[in-house]
Amino acid sequence: MIRRVVAFSTLAVLTCCAASPAQEVRSYKTSSDLSMKLQPQPLQHFSSASRADAAASKELTITVDPKQRFQTIDGFGGSITDGTSWLVEAKIPAELREQVMQALFSREHGIALSFLRQPLGASDLSRAASTFDDMPAGQQDPDLKHFSIALDQQYTIPMLKEALKINPAITLMATPWSPPAWMKANGSLSGGTLRDDSYAVFAKYVTKSLLDYKAAGIDFKYMTIQNEPLYSTKDYPGMFVPDKTAVTLVGKFVGPEMRNAGLSTEVLAYDHNWDHPEYPLHLLEDPDAAKYVAGSAMHCYGGDVAAQDGIHDAFPAKGIWLTECSGGTWDKQPALMKTSHLLIESTRHWAKAVSLWGMVLDSDRGPHSGGCGTCRGLVTLDLHGNTPQASYTGDYYALGHASKFLMPGAVRIASDSFGESSLQTVAFQNTDQSIVLLVLNNSSDAKSFRVRANGKELKLKLEPTTLATYMWKP
Repeated sequence: MIRRVVAFSTLAVLTCCAASPAQEVRSYKTSSDLSMKLQPQPLQHFSSASRADAAASKELTITVDPKQRFQTIDGFGGSITDGTSWLVEAKIPAELREQVMQALFSREHGIALSFLRQPLGASDLSRAASTFDDMPAGQQDPDLKHFSIALDQQYTIPMLKEALKINPAITLMATPWSPPAWMKANGSLSGGTLRDDSYAVFAKYVTKSLLDYKAAGIDFKYMTIQNEPLYSTKDYPGMFVPDKTAVTLVGKFVGPEMRNAGLSTEVLAYDHNWDHPEYPLHLLEDPDAAKYVAGSAMHCYGGDVAAQDGIHDAFPAKGIWLTECSGGTWDKQPALMKTSHLLIESTRHWAKAVSLWGMVLDSDRGPHSGGCGTCRGLVTLDLHGNTPQASYTGDYYALGHASKFLMPGAVRIASDSFGESSLQTVAFQNTDQSIVLLVLNNSSDAKSFRVRANGKELKLKLEPTTLATYMWKP
């Protein structure tokens, strides 16, 4: 018998996500120890600000202002890696598979994840290193006669199609970890650089990847030309791509090849850490490359989130996406706190999406082929016993506090935030005008505070190291 796992602490949350009547506030809380998991709270109501008692003036006040509008949100999510799809499609019974898929992608029964960053070929969270056109050592395939996405059609594409069936509003992004080894100077999937005579065939390889996925029913809105281009991997697929090479590849080869093939997929520049914001700027500044570039893709492993501000200030019409930030055994704070902080701060600094990394891992933090053997997924599958079991990490609940309640096209709006030692906040307005406010209490003490909006206010209290979502209609 399969152990039935419900991701939430109470089923009530699964059917109460519609926006509330005017002045009525619905709220949900998750604690860092997961004793509360997206737990619905009693209804509360705004009252006239003039009725506040005198003591309220000493409390923190979060003013939410829908008139100050910022970026439009694409979504929140992670990656259906080869390892993830193999686990979900091949290693667990159908009933548990359905529960996991609903928990990830359904708005009614889960958290409605809405942004997926998909590897083209193997990543480190794959069962083995591979690409779509591997050849024996010393052989090449410049006409791509041996190209095939058959491996992805076994597990990854079926899982993607099921996710899109559950939530058709998902935004999809594609990223290669390495081109075939025969295109590279070192002849290996790990590290190395693209050969000078491989630029054109690389563009055809990437374009054919997108076209074959599209023929299989998966249409990518965005793509990057290389995962973490400033890191030359040692034991898993990767490639070093300096910014000058990226400018040429996008502007002269990949961009034109995609458009000639009829693809509307847009390029996101960079796909690496905050500590080198000059990299995406070089692509955005180049007139040839910029024609194909929608904005910048950032990772969290180096530098500071404030680097996104400089990119936005230089090119305010171009977007910024936080495309990878994995949790793992190295983290010194609970998963809920880390991901909540990331979600709030990255969106306050212009991110249109927040995507973590491997969506589902097993309890041994695999499968992986080199690279990260210490990463943490949104879902952990324990396959050691006779009965497979699924558990949901703090990352899952942190993302859910946004993805479950924000609809496609939501816009970030102004809200007061008080730093990492107090209350951090971010607010959004859905297309139906409902307001969604996230509040994270970073401190070890409960915090009393007020929310002020449209001349009304609400007195609240939030437990220590707890994330809350508040929803209302103006």
